[in-house]
Amino acid sequence: MEENAFSIQSFEARRVRVESARSFEDVLLNLQQVVGNTTIPQGSPKAQGSVPTREQFEQAIQQEVGESDFTLFFEMNYGHWLPLFGIKQRVVRWILGNPLIAITMIRHDITASLFAPVELLLLENESGHGSTVIYDQPSSLMVIEPNPALLAAARVLDHKLQMLVSRVTGVELNQTEEQ
Repeated sequence: MEENAFSIQSFEARRVRVESARSFEDVLLNLQQVVGNTTIPQGSPKAQGSVPTREQFEQAIQQEVGESDFTLFFEMNYGHWLPLFGIKQRVVRWILGNPLIAITMIRHDITASLFAPVELLLLENESGHGSTVIYDQPSSLMVIEPNPALLAAARVLDHKLQMLVSRVTGVELNQTEEQ
């Protein structure tokens, strides 16, 4: 018989902050143009009437991802309610990813599922000029114990996310990897 257990493990993550001269509207429009917009089926395949094959699933995902290789899962626009509390800054939080990228990490550690898909926050700068994109580097969230295969896969995701943010903000990112 298994015993109940509870534990807490601390780890350190890396937060990336990219400040851009591009406006909030421009960065959001750029995101919308290069990130696909889809809903990955979440229900039981049996409940939907048919069980897709792996090939059918992969093909469906490939058709939905944008040119960035990501698709938008969910957008939270904080701008609808922040003004009620006196905050005039526009803020949008995106959850984006690609199950075909996620599986490259999840196959090495199922807990990588906590951080795939990824999240990013787009803020209008308080001055009203320019914008800021903030995200947590996926590999720093996923790899908290030695796991070379997971680290290699997560660094691919780091790079894809970095390239996306660089493209939409117009800021060249020269992120160095910590070993």
